[in-house]
Amino acid sequence: MKTIIAEKPSVAREIAQIVGATKREIGYLTGNGYSVTWAFGHLVTPALPDGYGIKGFHRDNLPIIPPVFTLVPRQVKTERGYTPDRDVVAQIKIIARLFSESEKIIVATDAGREGELIFRYLYEYIGCSTPFDRLWINSLTDKAICEGLENLKSGNHYDRLYYAAKARSEADWLVGINATQAITIAAGRGTYSLGRVQTPTLAMICSRYWENKQFVSEAFWQLHVSTAGEANEEALTFTSVEKWNDKQTAEKIFEAIKKCHSITISNIEHKETVQETPLLYDLTTLQKEANTKHGFSAEKTLNIAQKLYEAKLITYPRTGCRYIPEDVFTELPTLLLTLKGSSKWGGYIDHIEELTRRSVDNTKITDHHALLITGIKPQNLSSDEATIYHMIIGRMLESFSDKCIKDVTSVSVECAGVDFVLKGAVVKQLGWRAIYGEEKEEITLPEWSEGEILPLTASSLTEGQTKPKPLHTEASLLAAMETAGKEIENEELRHSLSACGIGTPATRASIIETLFHREYMTRQKKSLVPTEKGLALYSVVKDMNIANVEMTGEWELALANIENGKLQADTFRKDIEAYTAQITSELLTCDKFFTHKETQCPCPKCKIGSMQFYSKVVRCDNPSCGFPVFRQVAGKTLEDQDILDLLTKGKTGLIKGFNSKQGKTFSAAIAFDANLNTQFVFPESKPHSREKRR
Repeated sequence: MKTIIAEKPSVAREIAQIVGATKREIGYLTGNGYSVTWAFGHLVTPALPDGYGIKGFHRDNLPIIPPVFTLVPRQVKTERGYTPDRDVVAQIKIIARLFSESEKIIVATDAGREGELIFRYLYEYIGCSTPFDRLWINSLTDKAICEGLENLKSGNHYDRLYYAAKARSEADWLVGINATQAITIAAGRGTYSLGRVQTPTLAMICSRYWENKQFVSEAFWQLHVSTAGEANEEALTFTSVEKWNDKQTAEKIFEAIKKCHSITISNIEHKETVQETPLLYDLTTLQKEANTKHGFSAEKTLNIAQKLYEAKLITYPRTGCRYIPEDVFTELPTLLLTLKGSSKWGGYIDHIEELTRRSVDNTKITDHHALLITGIKPQNLSSDEATIYHMIIGRMLESFSDKCIKDVTSVSVECAGVDFVLKGAVVKQLGWRAIYGEEKEEITLPEWSEGEILPLTASSLTEGQTKPKPLHTEASLLAAMETAGKEIENEELRHSLSACGIGTPATRASIIETLFHREYMTRQKKSLVPTEKGLALYSVVKDMNIANVEMTGEWELALANIENGKLQADTFRKDIEAYTAQITSELLTCDKFFTHKETQCPCPKCKIGSMQFYSKVVRCDNPSCGFPVFRQVAGKTLEDQDILDLLTKGKTGLIKGFNSKQGKTFSAAIAFDANLNTQFVFPESKPHSREKRR
């Protein structure tokens, strides 16, 4: 008998049908010489500290570094602490019996790092020695499963994948357990959760929040001149190349321009621009665009994609690859023909004469190729499922269509010694832009010549304001996680850095959800806004290694190197142990950030609690209130007396030494508004809102 183990019951049922295991038993299906069983995700995990005889949070126990990790059945939290999940224990017993009775095991857990770990931890815990082969497939179609069963590989072919998965699991345990206990001990009250990936992610959210809130907007002025268009056409407006920060200078130049009656063309440039087709979706890109276009959370997109995969409609979704191999490309024409009868997409199929090969590259294929549909007709999709499914189809059509080609004309003119510019574009080949019809309206310019003098029909002076970087959305956060915080617009360069990002395509959604679960951030429409709890934690750890985004990205790259054989897992483990000891020491010494002075200053919000003065924040001691006043404001640390004045009088005296985003110093008082939000009050001026609190 052979035993096949899948990651979920639904996948096990699909495989059981293929191999003829149709008889249902408790915890498995059997027939035709096969038993097909399943896990429920991770049935076995590394034990918590009490599994090594370490109970409670005590400074002397840290760092906790087990020489060998003990594996235990997945546990659930009860009133008496953590105990093994009874359903999990029962399923493990069934699997152990099937394994022992089998001549061969076929591993059909999800074909990736975590799927491999789910099986290997279980195999190790049971103490099994039955040989096993690996089923590695890109979709759950009958054809893919049959081909996969005909091309099984020995389990040891995936040993490096397991070593990387195990290293990731143990690193997260070491950093998470020790950092969480260390900062909780340092705080003296309450429980704070830190993690190898979640804390750098929180740091990116909080740093962007403060950058946005502390931004001081500055005015600038720009000039515009217009000339008549072609007959019956609207006027054409040129904009000054320069922007002026001084209004008086801009107005003086504007007065000179108003006296002019013509503008002179100083330069005309014609350039053909080519917009390459976008690469196919990997999971992260799908999540980013689903968030931007439809407001879906990363977790929601992943869950929908997983359902579509299990319904055999799309290929394996937890992929970090945006390319397909040559053998898959040869099947593309047949696959696209399955869309011919589609009312939404059928009209585009006939227009694709030759498939573009930009997304085809055997050398860039990782465990799984980019997301594709399978060609199976969907039935009864929900609205959200249809949205994700059609996004994948739309991107396929874009990726294999022609390039978009434009003729771009840039015309420079001069007036009163000031340079102005206007750009026009004519689309020569719409190409992939036709799929969604998102191309902007063309701006066709007249056939002008250099040196030509045009009539000046209108001029204007407009005021603008500099703007801060917006708060992170899930889309921008995913992009930042993908490149370890480096802001890169070029998608190919961004993708090339994805190996050193933080988290993986399969785990980033859960990391984001963990920050919501820990109440470190909330959603405000699409924006991710840190809570006071999240900001307080960030203020303590922001300069420590535990919050270092690039360092965490280096660990992720090291895990990839274990997977491809460039690094030994033992070397990584030693580095992580040293790192764990370092951050534990750092966090234990941060107790000074949590010490506070007792005061009788009443809380201006709840009127019940008293304000406690900490080094980074002054906070109400009423647990149901927790009203905070942060000391750091625009690069200036507020003194106790400043904050006392603010709390008791509603306003500080004039404080010198604030710094604008542009590096300029300024003086202002700080006051509460009616909602207890803080705001700057400038001498002889109206209040200027600085920060809004929830």
